[in-house]
Amino acid sequence: MEQDVVITLMQKTFILILELASPILIVSIVIGLIVSIFQTVTQIQEATLTFVPKIIAGVVTIIILMPWMLNVFINSVNELFNSIPGLL
Repeated sequence: MEQDVVITLMQKTFILILELASPILIVSIVIGLIVSIFQTVTQIQEATLTFVPKIIAGVVTIIILMPWMLNVFINSVNELFNSIPGLL
């Protein structure tokens, strides 16, 4: 394989990873911000309070978005497999 083909495949892989991970990360960041604001307003400084809501929100997001994530992943893998004859 030539170098540009490998670089293109790696770019597509990283874009796919970002596309699949960003909804979960965004939800976790928003929930963390909300919990931080709540802690600041109520002056509760419990360190473990931030982890549980973020984990629950992340799991719920994965459950809700799993069909979409699986569809995007399968389409990307099919596109990669269909492009293999052109790469060789």
